[in-house]
Amino acid sequence: MKILMFGRGVIATVYGWALEQAGHEVEFYVRPGRAATYGDAVDLDLLDTRRRVWGWRVERRWPVRYRETLGSDHDFDLIVLSVPHHRLAEATAFLSSRVGQATVLVFGNLWAEPSAAIGDLPLDRVAWGFPQAGGGFGTDGVLRGMLLPSVIFGTLGQPPTDRERAVREAFREAGLRIKEQPDLRGWLWVHFVSDAGLFSQGLRRGSLADLVGATGDLREALLTGRELLPLLEARGIDLRRHRGGVLLFRVPTWLMAPALAWLTAHVPALRVSMQAHSDPGAEEPRAVCRDTLAEARRLCISVPRLEAAEPNFARAGTGRA
Repeated sequence: MKILMFGRGVIATVYGWALEQAGHEVEFYVRPGRAATYGDAVDLDLLDTRRRVWGWRVERRWPVRYRETLGSDHDFDLIVLSVPHHRLAEATAFLSSRVGQATVLVFGNLWAEPSAAIGDLPLDRVAWGFPQAGGGFGTDGVLRGMLLPSVIFGTLGQPPTDRERAVREAFREAGLRIKEQPDLRGWLWVHFVSDAGLFSQGLRRGSLADLVGATGDLREALLTGRELLPLLEARGIDLRRHRGGVLLFRVPTWLMAPALAWLTAHVPALRVSMQAHSDPGAEEPRAVCRDTLAEARRLCISVPRLEAAEPNFARAGTGRA
């Protein structure tokens, strides 16, 4: 399969590497002038857990191919679109007239209705998923992160189409297990408010990396997430269908917070994922918190902890998005 990764962010790079290792042809679309800035290779320092529970470390310089133009007559089979949720509208507007014959995998956070979030992208060309990887580029340009052994896919109430099944197969060929979410819309929104709880406390401390092993801060994150559950119900989500996703917030915090602190400090995949989010000026954590709080206010849902954290995310970030 010929695959275009939209942008050269963390998720695009990690999965682009995994897909190319499986024999797929991978290129990156970047803004004009960026290819020269990025150079012709990416330095990787990854914890890959696809084959071992504790993972194996990948340290290598990976040669990559870029393109800075994209017309509608391209021959890509798949375009992987994984951008911060606050940049999705810009990205879909660009791609809507450039899809060609490709399938577009929307691969990340959503807070709007999915069919509205993709703008003018043709709905019958879209597949839906969520990555199970994370990390960040250091000041030295090295991508440090982790890749979990599974990836999330789902639909919006219909069985997967032939296009969607083909996308799933490409990820299986890369050694990834497919976890199907029959209510992907609800799963994405549960994940979004979970992020809002964590990010609200990470921003107070400086970044998500500062929550590693921090029992008190993780307790506040859990309590913030708990107070957001009525917001999900107000948006029409049946939380009974997402018991696993909300269990984190249902369990008493005196038990869950110390457990999370221990896990983030001692489980390599969790520790690496959180420590890689160390940019105090990143915009996406702020945008997640702002959008969650705006929706709570619109629906008149009381969220005192998130409101108290508002000074930490009210303004835009100053670093990488």
